[in-house]
Amino acid sequence: MIVKNYGCAVFGVNATIVTVETDIGKGSNFFLVGLPDSAVKESHQRVGAAIKNVGLHMPRGREITVNLAPADIRKEGTAYDLPIALGIIGASGQMATDRFAELVIMGELSLDGEVRPIKGALPIALEARKQGFKGIVVPSANAREAAIVQGLDVYGVEHIRQVVDLLDGRADLAPTQVDIRAEFDQRSRVHPVDLSDVKGQEHIKRAFEIAAAGGHNLLLIGPPGAGKTMMAKRLPTILPPLNIEEALETTKIHSVAGRLRQDDALLSARPFRSPHHTISDIALVGGGSFPQPGEISLAHNGVLFLDELPEFKRTVLEVMRQPLEDRVVTISRAKFTVEYPASFMLVAAMNPCPCGYYNHPDRECTCAPGLVQKYLGKVSGPLLDRIDIHVEVTPVAFGELAGERVSEKSADIRERVVRARRIQEERYAGERIHCNARMGPQQLRTICRIDATGQALLQKAMERLGLSARAYDRILKVARTIADLASSAEIRTEHLAEAIQYRSLDREGWAG
Repeated sequence: MIVKNYGCAVFGVNATIVTVETDIGKGSNFFLVGLPDSAVKESHQRVGAAIKNVGLHMPRGREITVNLAPADIRKEGTAYDLPIALGIIGASGQMATDRFAELVIMGELSLDGEVRPIKGALPIALEARKQGFKGIVVPSANAREAAIVQGLDVYGVEHIRQVVDLLDGRADLAPTQVDIRAEFDQRSRVHPVDLSDVKGQEHIKRAFEIAAAGGHNLLLIGPPGAGKTMMAKRLPTILPPLNIEEALETTKIHSVAGRLRQDDALLSARPFRSPHHTISDIALVGGGSFPQPGEISLAHNGVLFLDELPEFKRTVLEVMRQPLEDRVVTISRAKFTVEYPASFMLVAAMNPCPCGYYNHPDRECTCAPGLVQKYLGKVSGPLLDRIDIHVEVTPVAFGELAGERVSEKSADIRERVVRARRIQEERYAGERIHCNARMGPQQLRTICRIDATGQALLQKAMERLGLSARAYDRILKVARTIADLASSAEIRTEHLAEAIQYRSLDREGWAG
């Protein structure tokens, strides 16, 4: 007897329906075909033990053939345990198979029949709805993330016996329900920290406001203890809240990576990722034998913070250059290619020299001649060009630290940022661009026009600082954002002058 049920294979952040075909005939062998990896092949032992331990039986003295179709797509992981087990149970006549055609079923089995969590439940649910299935069966730990897909019945189960009873009609399992709007509104503005916690540093906060308003990359350079890390961790508090579309994109990536908590149905706060400087290039951009999203994809629609930037391996930093431009990571292997979104704000922090006190107002730098330039040289010029705003962070004076002056709260700054982003959304309507940092050369020529006075100012700055053509583009984009914050339709000279000062930390002009 042949039966068919359905599972799903996840590639990148998308899924493909897999048909699990089970045939039981004469013989005594077990064949699992359809390009399974080692984890899928091992399901034979898990499935056999689980079926036996729930009071059912594996067919004895029979040949069992399980085919995972399409057979030319590699099947990875343990999530095929549940559909394979149900196929064997159904093909041996121990349960009804009428509802197999309505459901996508995925889950890992333990030896006692418990259904364990899987990765990628959200893209699986999206593909199931797209292909016209009525519902999906997933582990209860994944039910909430899958239930944000409307128009699909999501059954969260904890044991294979629940699935058998559901398909046999002996149990009435209620689908998991999630109120997306209520959950989104409840969590989208919750932040445990605030930019008002930072004493002084008003010029740095201004740079943060501009970066947030235009989606610009930001480099902080200054001595230890100046507050670089503290401010960077508060950047998400002034970013615009995620909209539903962005939240869904971000949640898909975290679902594929298995990073969602059980009580998280939807990620409604912008991610903030801060990998250690010992990270490998694959861990940063993604990949591996079985490709997984890296830190830059987990930071999609959020912030990637690289503290102690020169301490990262050169190869790690260089692999970011292409994703910073294209905002997508392509992982290519001999037999397949996957893509992960990587639209993030890069915020980097670094000391100006090995001892940390070059240009310090009170302490003397103890580095030998040439060490400052060598230290800064660990960060390549092409990478620096891709960072829109460079700003020097100086230590906060004691009077400001001990003072009672209350700084501006993140919520007030965010209001101005949201207002500027709204201007940009209207400007780029229909172009799949959401902020100034993402505009291309064509938009740059039409949107960032400057008058003769501005041209002369920019020419002088480029000649003196030795800026590249890419830096020229970055200055214009930052100036456009400053103009948006001022609700100005044109880029004025003062906007351009402020934008130029945020390139003054280019190596030729700062430590030369």
